[in-house]
Amino acid sequence: MLKKRFLVLFICSSAIMQSQTASDKNEPAQDSINHENKFLKSLGNGYFPTKYFNFDLRYLFKYNQYEGVRTGLGGTTNENFSEKFRFNAYTVYGFRDDKFKYSVGAGARLFETTNTWLNLSYTDDLQETGSTKFLTDKRFFQFFEPRLFNIDLFHHHITKSIGLEHTFTPSLVGEIDFSSSYINPTYNYNYNLNGTLYDTFHVSSAKAAIQWSPFSAFETDGTKMIETTAGYPKFTFQFTKSFKDVLQSDFNFSKFDFRAVYQIGNKDDYLSQISLVAGIANGDIPLTHLYHAYPNNITKETILQRFSVAGNNSFETMYFNEFFSDRFTTIQFKQFIKPFHISQRFQPQLVLITRYGLGDIRNIERHQNVSFKSLNKGYTESGFEINKILFGFGLSFTYRYGAYHLPEFEDNLALKFTFNLTL
Repeated sequence: MLKKRFLVLFICSSAIMQSQTASDKNEPAQDSINHENKFLKSLGNGYFPTKYFNFDLRYLFKYNQYEGVRTGLGGTTNENFSEKFRFNAYTVYGFRDDKFKYSVGAGARLFETTNTWLNLSYTDDLQETGSTKFLTDKRFFQFFEPRLFNIDLFHHHITKSIGLEHTFTPSLVGEIDFSSSYINPTYNYNYNLNGTLYDTFHVSSAKAAIQWSPFSAFETDGTKMIETTAGYPKFTFQFTKSFKDVLQSDFNFSKFDFRAVYQIGNKDDYLSQISLVAGIANGDIPLTHLYHAYPNNITKETILQRFSVAGNNSFETMYFNEFFSDRFTTIQFKQFIKPFHISQRFQPQLVLITRYGLGDIRNIERHQNVSFKSLNKGYTESGFEINKILFGFGLSFTYRYGAYHLPEFEDNLALKFTFNLTL
């Protein structure tokens, strides 16, 4: 009986030791895989991680019509540096305008459970005239930003800001921000307000934004809440109020912006996407803070001269600076067809696209030395993309029709590259 017990004990001990040995062998391999996946995820988000600092790949190289080549360095501290404090900065240089731009910022976490941060920043840089950014859009990165290549209308701004970001629930995040900006358009422009001409001006404003993702699934990763499954629709709201005579501010105006995104299916099969973006502005508002509809067509004579790279959500046949609005809405529909499995590496995908934009503007006579039109007749374009033909590149064909159809047939056409690459 004693021998049998000893034999059983010996067999169990051997099994445990072998299990531990196998586990020890697997742990380094698993750690290596996890580290590689984490590294690739960081690259996909536009960061090159180091122990205490993550370099931001957005600042390495860009190009636009005003700065030419724009290059520099930037980044942010990570959680190994501190879980309660963070610092970020960048500096870039434009070769065509021969100027440096930079930004420095810092944040302090006030409450861990709600991921509440107090942020400060100082920025001396350029911004595209007529563009709108939601505060809650914290991170946007593309290895290649096609639309940026064609932009030529920027204004220089020096902005000091203080903000507070807060997570109400995993699906509901918000942010408020107060900023004071000195703005100097890089183009010949005057804003005529009651006989006073402004070629430079100050704007002091408060913003409040909320992003609501009611159908997404989230998990906690350390101190961060990570979206594990994207659910749709998603909604974003933002309100902006500018105050005259506060910190030398010249204008009173308000803006309300809204975005809704819905999709069904997945890109490996059939996927339908619908996005709606709208905005309305009231008060004394200069061109810099009006809306455009994200045009992406340069003013050149022939189709080949206009040949460039299509954006993700831009109007490919709408010319830059053709329209500005103080109230507008755009609707975009994309239908992704199941990829063509020609071979393991060659799987192009057809995408059908239709876009519609509608807007209007009051007091257009106030904007002097610039020429643009109202979008009040409704703008329509449709076309298709064939993506991922070679190394992430594809082709896009779009046609402009309806109220803003142009007399010359080829002026309504846009033929461009597409670029889609994911890690």
